[in-house]
Amino acid sequence: MIRKFARYSALILAAAIVLGILFNGRISSWFEGDRALAASTKLQERAGQDMRNIPGTTNNQKLASTSGSMANMPGMDISQGQQPGQSAAQAAPQAERKILYYYDAMNPTFRSDKPGTATDGMPLVPKYADEDAGIGNMPVGMVKIAEAKQQLIGVQTATVQRERLFRTIRAVGQLTADETKLAHVHLKVSGWIDQVYVDYIGQLVKKGQPLFTLYSPDLVATEQEYLIARRGKQYLGDSSFPDASRGADSLLQSARERLRLWDISDEQIKKLDETGEVTRTLTFYSPIDGFVLDRKAFPQTSVTPDMELYTVADLSTIWATAEIYEYEVPYVHVSQQAQMEVSYVAGKTYSGRLTYISPTLDPQTRTVKVRLEFANPKFELKPQMFSEVLLKIDYGNQIVVPPDAILDSGEKQTVFVALPNGYFEPREIKIGAKLDEKVIVLSGLKAGETIVTSGNFLIDSESRLKSAMGGMKH
Repeated sequence: MIRKFARYSALILAAAIVLGILFNGRISSWFEGDRALAASTKLQERAGQDMRNIPGTTNNQKLASTSGSMANMPGMDISQGQQPGQSAAQAAPQAERKILYYYDAMNPTFRSDKPGTATDGMPLVPKYADEDAGIGNMPVGMVKIAEAKQQLIGVQTATVQRERLFRTIRAVGQLTADETKLAHVHLKVSGWIDQVYVDYIGQLVKKGQPLFTLYSPDLVATEQEYLIARRGKQYLGDSSFPDASRGADSLLQSARERLRLWDISDEQIKKLDETGEVTRTLTFYSPIDGFVLDRKAFPQTSVTPDMELYTVADLSTIWATAEIYEYEVPYVHVSQQAQMEVSYVAGKTYSGRLTYISPTLDPQTRTVKVRLEFANPKFELKPQMFSEVLLKIDYGNQIVVPPDAILDSGEKQTVFVALPNGYFEPREIKIGAKLDEKVIVLSGLKAGETIVTSGNFLIDSESRLKSAMGGMKH
């Protein structure tokens, strides 16, 4: 009997030790809680006493002061309907968002009724019922992005502007003589050059200035025929035979015309009439004002009609030949004003106009040749010089956007228009010329609209995802 009692006593003692070890912390906290509650009660009574001692203090203020004191104590929360240690946010019932299904963000066609992992290893994303709220009647591809998410992906916007645009086409030009003011001196009879008056290339000559003298047996014979016909006209002009008089007139006119066809001037013929003597050599004169570019006339040399004895160029106007790229051709036209700068003449700009556009394209350089004409009264511009040609293009008032705002797929160009409340609308546009930092928009946008200039690739991905998922609903 004694042994059995001792055994039960040992079991009870062991159980007590185990329970003491297990509940020691909790029991201590209970005692500490009681001590804290007692301390708080004393503080509350003291605060209430202080509030009663303040004149004009209402009961509500006293109650609020007491509640605030208790709320500030560790472990105390006096929210209505709460248990100690439970926060207000946990106590308040949360309105859970309705999940329609789960889908793979990389493959929106993959859906599941339960969360998990897709076949490609991507975690499934929930599709909420309220995500598309307010977008039902809006254009296809419209997407709504919260402001916090916009900041996260770096969305930046700009306002569409209407501006007066100018552009300058710069091209390298090579100067050449004006081909419409070139003169080539040839003879129409054979002979020998006697004297040369203009004897070097580059000499400036005036119109009518002597170039050289020529002896030609054919010219001498024609002069003699002319003098004979002239004397016959004098003798037979008053003849009683009309046929003889007409024959003398015809012979005189024929000899005179032959001299003219051989470039014998009327002054020379008049001198021949006055003197009545045959001139052994005849002088040939410069047909224009200009510079001698080529010379093959030398004294005591035989010449024939096929020889070019002089080339004279009037350089009072000069041409500049330049090449422009094929995409620039639509913006230039004949009679367009142009400027030119030459490095040899610093600080001076020459004004001229475009006079010719080549009808063909160089297949090697993909350029088109254009010709410009400039005045050169002081002969500062020399043939074969290089210059810089400037053609100013006026595009007028145009809608412009930054290049970064345009998503160009090759077939179409798209921008995202920022709307209120975080909505973004994809808008297809037609673009025109591209300037340095601006692109002309021909249609699709209006001045004053706000467009996305940064982060539009991510918005486009979101828009395509929404469109793809919207298409699957049908």
